[in-house]
Amino acid sequence: MSVLRLAAPIGLAFLPLGMALGFLVVHAGLAWWWAPVFAAVIYAGSLEFLMVGLAAAGSPVATVALTTLIVNSRHVFYALSFPLHRVAGLPGKLYSTYVISDEAYAVGVSPAARDWTSRQILTMQAGLHLTWTVSAGLGGLLGAALPIERLHGLEFALTALFIVLAIDAYRQHPDRLTALLAVSCAIVAWLVAPGQLLVWAFATFTVLLLARYRIADA
Repeated sequence: MSVLRLAAPIGLAFLPLGMALGFLVVHAGLAWWWAPVFAAVIYAGSLEFLMVGLAAAGSPVATVALTTLIVNSRHVFYALSFPLHRVAGLPGKLYSTYVISDEAYAVGVSPAARDWTSRQILTMQAGLHLTWTVSAGLGGLLGAALPIERLHGLEFALTALFIVLAIDAYRQHPDRLTALLAVSCAIVAWLVAPGQLLVWAFATFTVLLLARYRIADA
């Protein structure tokens, strides 16, 4: 089955990543059940990892909202090319829109998924959503049960997955200028605002992309 063949590797990667989220939730001082709640409701990997720190610190709602807007603004662009037109029915379209993740987007726009039906697209997205939620819950339970004092390297797990997705996306659609802009934004954000690298990198990259396409359309 093409859906299983394409989505299974990412689903397997979700297991340790979701568990890492669960561990971090527990060791940030939150109850274990917040892990599957974050996973199911927010369902935006990078944002969820940020939300753990924001929730544990009791950050203001305005800070949470701004962070969410900036980090997840990329999903606006995902919707422009994700095959939502092939998803049947309003409930299906709403759910598909809600669970468009980086991984689901990478699978959905791949050449192998070019002829997928509505059922296949929704099956892929629901499978990834469920896998992420269950693995986060399992990580939360294990994190609450195991006396782990310090977790080394788990915060890099999601970064590693994004690097792999970025490499695969570049191989499918090589665009040197976009890749250069992305790397440049990350480096500048790291130098200027290392404590808020992700937020500033995303914000700068979004502005540059909008400017680029505005110039191209002129």
